[in-house]
This record gives sequence, C-alpha cells and structure tokens, in this order.
Amino acid sequence: MKTYVLGGGCFWCLDALYRKVRGVTDVVSGYTGGSIPDPDYDSVCTGTTGHAEVVAVTFDEEVVPGEVLLDMFFSQHDPTTLNRQGYDVGTQYRSSMFYRDEDQRREFESALERARGNWKDPIVTEITPLPRFYPAEDIHQDFYAKRPGTGYCQVIINPKLAKARKYYSEWLQD
Repeated sequence: MKTYVLGGGCFWCLDALYRKVRGVTDVVSGYTGGSIPDPDYDSVCTGTTGHAEVVAVTFDEEVVPGEVLLDMFFSQHDPTTLNRQGYDVGTQYRSSMFYRDEDQRREFESALERARGNWKDPIVTEITPLPRFYPAEDIHQDFYAKRPGTGYCQVIINPKLAKARKYYSEWLQD
C-alpha cells in the first residue's frame, strides 16, 4: 500500500473522486503544510495557518497505478491558479503535493511534467516534503456521499465526477 497527500482546492472534491477509484482503500480529508499544531476547519479557512486542505489517498498499486491517481489529480483541478480553485480563494486551496520520500518526490515531479502539455498556463503546484498531517473533522470525511444534494456537491463536485467518468471510467467503480 502507498499513500499520497494531495491538495487541489477544497478537499471535498478530491475526496469524492478518489473514493470511487478501484484499488483505493482509504481517503482521509485533512490539513498539512502550515505552522500551527492541531488546526481545525475554522482556523484553516482564515488563510492564516499556512495549512492546505488535502486528502491522504491510500491505494493498492497492484490494482491502480500511482500514475493514474496523479494524472487524475492534475485533471480534476486547475493547477495553474495560485491559491485558488474557482470561487475558493486562499492559500488553503493551493495546488499542492506533499511527498514522504525522494521516490515519491520524483513520482510527483514526473506527474507534473506529464500534465504540462494539458495546460496553456504554467503549473504552480507546489511539491514539498510532508510535514505532519492532521485529519479534518468528521463532517468533512466522505462529504459528498453524505450530502450529495447540497449546492456545492451539485454545482462543483458533480461536473468533476462526470469528467472523471469520461476520461477514467476503466479505473472507477460506481
């Protein structure tokens, strides 16, 4: 098993996507990359903690290659916008990849290079060592499955899932 820690805007979007991927055994929404211990949603939303909203995605490489998960990451958010995704603005929404070791750093850099050809503007995704990961509050775990009718899920997450089904259907379970 391997775990990637990735930030692509609001963690609800990546959480919803990766929970549908065959071979993913766990997805935990959380916070990392900041300066204060034990952050919570309210403090992270101020944009003053330095933490990013991220997901820790654990998967079985024998079922789904890491490259597929990383390519999904770059297709499911705009890695060319600094500290924002759509209407979500602030450093907590930055495009980010947090590596555990040098092998993972190289994987992330390779994925970023593959993604460059898909974007007109330069990619601003940060690739940095993983500091401590803090799981988010229970309300943020599997948010989409628990609240599919909310406006955010309907307007923001559903189109992203439709895009994923279009390009990655062979890797998804429904």
